[in-house]
Amino acid sequence: MAHDWIEQDWMELAAARAETRLQQAGIELTLGGEPTYVPIEPEGAEWSVAADGPTKLPVARAMAGAIRRRTWPGSTLIYCSGKRYEGEVNPRWALRLVTGLDGRPIAPWPVPDGQGQALAAADAKAWLKRLGQALGVPLQRRRLRDPLDPQRQVWAVPLTWDQDQWHSSPWPLPRQQRQLTLAPGPAGLRLPLEHFPTTVPCQLLTLEIDSQGWGLFLPPLERQPTELLLQAISGLAQHPATGIPLAPPEFSGLLPVDAAEGWQVLGLAADPGVLEINLPVCATWSEYRHWIRLLDAAAAEVGLRTWKARGGDGQEGTGGGNHLLWGGPSLERHPFFSRPAWLVGVLRYLQHHPSLGYLFCGAGVGPASQAPRPDEALGSLLDLELAYRDLEALGSGDQRQLIGETLRHLHADRSGNNHRCEISLDKFWNPGTPAGCLGLIEFRALETLPDPDWTAAIALLWSSLAAMLLSPERRPVQLRPWGTALHDRLLLPGPLWHDLELVLADLDEAGLPLTAEPFRAIWRWRFPPLLEWQGEDPGERCSLLPALEPWPLICDTPREGGFTSRFVDASLQRFEVQSSAAFRQRHRLLLNGRPLPLADGPLAVRYRLHRLYPCLHPGIEPHLPLVLQLLGPEADGDGPGLPLAQWRLERAEVGWQAEAPGRIPGPLGPPWRPLEPGLCTVDLRLDTAALPG
Repeated sequence: MAHDWIEQDWMELAAARAETRLQQAGIELTLGGEPTYVPIEPEGAEWSVAADGPTKLPVARAMAGAIRRRTWPGSTLIYCSGKRYEGEVNPRWALRLVTGLDGRPIAPWPVPDGQGQALAAADAKAWLKRLGQALGVPLQRRRLRDPLDPQRQVWAVPLTWDQDQWHSSPWPLPRQQRQLTLAPGPAGLRLPLEHFPTTVPCQLLTLEIDSQGWGLFLPPLERQPTELLLQAISGLAQHPATGIPLAPPEFSGLLPVDAAEGWQVLGLAADPGVLEINLPVCATWSEYRHWIRLLDAAAAEVGLRTWKARGGDGQEGTGGGNHLLWGGPSLERHPFFSRPAWLVGVLRYLQHHPSLGYLFCGAGVGPASQAPRPDEALGSLLDLELAYRDLEALGSGDQRQLIGETLRHLHADRSGNNHRCEISLDKFWNPGTPAGCLGLIEFRALETLPDPDWTAAIALLWSSLAAMLLSPERRPVQLRPWGTALHDRLLLPGPLWHDLELVLADLDEAGLPLTAEPFRAIWRWRFPPLLEWQGEDPGERCSLLPALEPWPLICDTPREGGFTSRFVDASLQRFEVQSSAAFRQRHRLLLNGRPLPLADGPLAVRYRLHRLYPCLHPGIEPHLPLVLQLLGPEADGDGPGLPLAQWRLERAEVGWQAEAPGRIPGPLGPPWRPLEPGLCTVDLRLDTAALPG
């Protein structure tokens, strides 16, 4: 999409202002991201509820190829075993594209994918012998059978690195045990390691050849020996007999734990319903925007995009999120370890402004979502406030351990999952978990958007807030007790936009102005009008906008293989009624024959769309059809009013349909009103006529 506000590149100027302010404070704040992608026409469970399926890995490899051609030619693609979740039989996979810190490949191959001559099984022994000569050690190979594919040829080579040299040991293995396991995946993940000698490090190079080509599973090593091994392999990229370039092998293995110290790494991971991309560490906002734009172009090349079609011409996010990460260039130069009060200022500011947690996220919000606010999950501010004050009082020095131990128990959902939170610190400093000590702060209440520059604008907003909140006088001094207003008022489009305007005004006052237009465009995309009415007087306006609704959590439902996700009752929907003062002076709105209480303030309607199973309150019927009638004043000033327009909502996928205005039968029913004074949401599940007051 082309926008005037993008062409002016005001964002580069705004980023420079924020980064200059950070640099003047001696701060290097890095950015990361996890945008998600889906096919233009998604088919199969892997693009709805499942993490993996037959189409996802091929399209991930195609995406990696498109990325490589655009920015990292000659980089190395490695298939890795990913996380394993309860209820899933096998671990998920992850592809890692790696190159040097300077962008140059660590072990370039002379021909690209799809070109060159595959290594034949008859030449495997000679090739392994040449590899041993390049490494300076005779390789002790062991031939293995594949019970899933008798035609596949597999050799396992014990290979370790110790005292700056390579070592290879024999693997005495009885003939009946020389076969791979029945698990799926590359041969290196299927070795019979229960029979491997306990006196030798369990590190093996695996060569496999089949009708599709050849592959190498790298032994689990640190980064430097892995790089040396890859360079030795790329040095043997010619056929041993003909000298013709070999086709690139499919590399697989485990990424070295110290990979980030010398490599740039981009990840492609299988996640439920989406393909997730893990960006390399970005030292500046400009690098972040470069990657988001590049990925958008690469995705388009292979038939992927960052949104799904919704009802007619509508759009919605992928459902997989687009988490933004903050970190530092290294643990030694991490910006937050010695500045806990600054971190607390950021956390408090986001708690004060719900728009930063609700406006840019997906449809799922609230305590049962994937990114609940900490005050939603805790239900009380006391423990959170005590923790923040304790961190603010810390002296100078490295406070990473106390920050991590204090916040990870509070920034969590109601079940204690500290990854499932609006601001997650599960990878900040938690020595008890793998990859728990990366110094990362993850903002999870962000959705992947259809315009890459919208995504970049959100990252710029976050960077600008980081710069603004360096000033102690701009930080909130305590948490704000939102009470019922959080889920009543602050989930409506109008109040959300007003709250974001307050944020933009704070930045403007701090000398870090941002143009409102991209955020207004996101707001319009997120809340497209359900219906609009304009009177003859331009000031008479009324519209319905979709609002957010926190779906309640229900109990676990048995599923074959275990539980891989939580269940919510998603049968409730809400919309906001927006009307001008001129409209309210002359008009009334009836919903199913009862007046809506239009006033100078937000008004919303919650209704039950359909009855799911299982769900809460299964005895309450869905409220469709909904009939909305617009009344004008009677000529004599008496009576309910003249019917001017009428709309009906019969099915959500069709939307509100205009129809001929009906008659107003007899006296009107009692007005709809909220459950309690001060609330702005009318709940159709309640018989408000019977409520006191």
